[in-house]
Amino acid sequence: MLRCTDLTVSVGDRLLVRDLSLELRHGSVLGILGENGSGKTSTLHTLAGLRKPQTGSVQVNSVALPEIPGGDLAKQLGLLMQNEEDPFPMTVMDAAIIGRHPHIGFWGWESEQDYTITRDVLASLHLDNMDMRLIETLSGGERRRLAIATVLVQDPDTLLLDEPINHLDPHHQLGVLRLLRARAETGKAVALSLHDANLAHRFCDTALLLFGDGEWQFGPADSVLTADNLSRLYRIDVRAIPWRDGSREAELFVI
Repeated sequence: MLRCTDLTVSVGDRLLVRDLSLELRHGSVLGILGENGSGKTSTLHTLAGLRKPQTGSVQVNSVALPEIPGGDLAKQLGLLMQNEEDPFPMTVMDAAIIGRHPHIGFWGWESEQDYTITRDVLASLHLDNMDMRLIETLSGGERRRLAIATVLVQDPDTLLLDEPINHLDPHHQLGVLRLLRARAETGKAVALSLHDANLAHRFCDTALLLFGDGEWQFGPADSVLTADNLSRLYRIDVRAIPWRDGSREAELFVI
């Protein structure tokens, strides 16, 4: 479980999130929504330990984040950045198997099991026929799926994902979200930022709305993701249309 208490996040002299307290439990998916610049990335980076909060604390499995050794933390937390850089030429397999490094001894090499895990993850993201391709030859969407694969190969207890479906077509957006939902159902904890309230409502158990001025709202997705809240969050008129998803009654948000 990941917990933050009275977490305050600022960039420069701008207050983004004030006194945020929440728990991300294993087996659940949290959706983080807000306008551009509202603090989604900064909050994820703070939860991952890349940024120091102005106030408050972050704990992983009841241990304060700064007290967890780096190697142990990498087995517990995985972070997908919003943008990836490729400073060196490498193949898809070379890039993805980097995720196994926290599980390999200091002087160790990748085992056949590491390669099997990596191949399985690449296949789940429809990249299994590209393992020998250079990453510079990939499309934006393929590169994004490779970045997700690397985090899944890492196999941490908690996944923090910054706009994982960015650059993806609708088919692969649904595929990635179903894959993350399945990971949560195995006991992982997942937090992801995204802009599509309908997908958040469909795949997330809880939702965190960031208004960009310190204010936030957190709770069950069905309670937090409403037309009124989304209209205030995005400063546009959002309407909810009742619809049925199989046997489940739901709402479709439209603008």
